[in-house]
Amino acid sequence: MRTILVASDAPSVRAEVVAVVGEPDTEIVEIDSGQAVVAAVDEYEPDLVIVDLQMGSMGAMAVCSELRLEESIDNLPHVAVLMLLDRRPDVFLAKRSGAEGWLVKPLDPIRLRRATQALVDGGTYHDESFQPVPVRIGPDGDTPAGAVAGAPAASAHD
Repeated sequence: MRTILVASDAPSVRAEVVAVVGEPDTEIVEIDSGQAVVAAVDEYEPDLVIVDLQMGSMGAMAVCSELRLEESIDNLPHVAVLMLLDRRPDVFLAKRSGAEGWLVKPLDPIRLRRATQALVDGGTYHDESFQPVPVRIGPDGDTPAGAVAGAPAASAHD
């Protein structure tokens, strides 16, 4: 049986995550504050911690940093962390804190299940779904005026 700790002060976020990752062979531990995560990791020894970025006075970045600190002084075993981010620029925070994975909200059940499985299996998961669409560059090196990112540029003959 695997154990997943879900930490968010928003009951709706916890319910959404539990609905996707909860399976008969999975024990789910729900935590509603960042301050309670370290003690819960010590008590339950989860295979994965899924933590919301914005959570009271101790969000995902602080939680992940605290878990890594406790691990570095042998107070806790290593546990994979999946961060639930509010926007794409927050990826910097996830990378900086040492999280093995991240997802940008709104949560998609397929991506959440893939991320969870990848991290439980010892891998990583980096949500690429919100990467900017590449912009085509015209032959003169400039983006054609009025061009839509990823769309073919209109010619003068159109």
